[in-house]
Amino acid sequence: MTTELTETDMAHLRRCLELAAEALADGDGPFGSVLADGDGNALQEGRNREHSTGDPTAHPEIELARWAGMNLDADTRARATVYTSGEHCPMCSAAHGWSGVGRIVYIASSEQLTGWRAGWGAPESPVRGLPIQEVATEVEVVGPVPELVEEIRALHQQAAGA
Repeated sequence: MTTELTETDMAHLRRCLELAAEALADGDGPFGSVLADGDGNALQEGRNREHSTGDPTAHPEIELARWAGMNLDADTRARATVYTSGEHCPMCSAAHGWSGVGRIVYIASSEQLTGWRAGWGAPESPVRGLPIQEVATEVEVVGPVPELVEEIRALHQQAAGA
């Protein structure tokens, strides 16, 4: 697996931004994710639904990890990639570690999001942000993606009311 981003990677990340904007429009946190197979074909996608469903664990990353675990064999999961607008929270990182998904590519890091939110005076997250690999040590992680960071920052700023 490579750490260089392809046009396919960038297309999936742009879709994550669209999903994040959809989540925000529905009153949820601006996070979106896409699961792709080893050939880059999108298999499943999701967005945050924690407020619209009343389930604070309704993150797209955990939903994709669950879907992968139930629908893909171990080899296919190991070659798959989850693209996401923001670095996984520890809950979602653990789900990916357990599911065996091989690669995660995120636009903005937890550290970036925490810094932005603090600068806007937004409440802190109820869960401490940790780098994905502190939780899921076997997952290849690529991010942040500087070319798209400003777009996701703007969505989070809107969500924070700043």
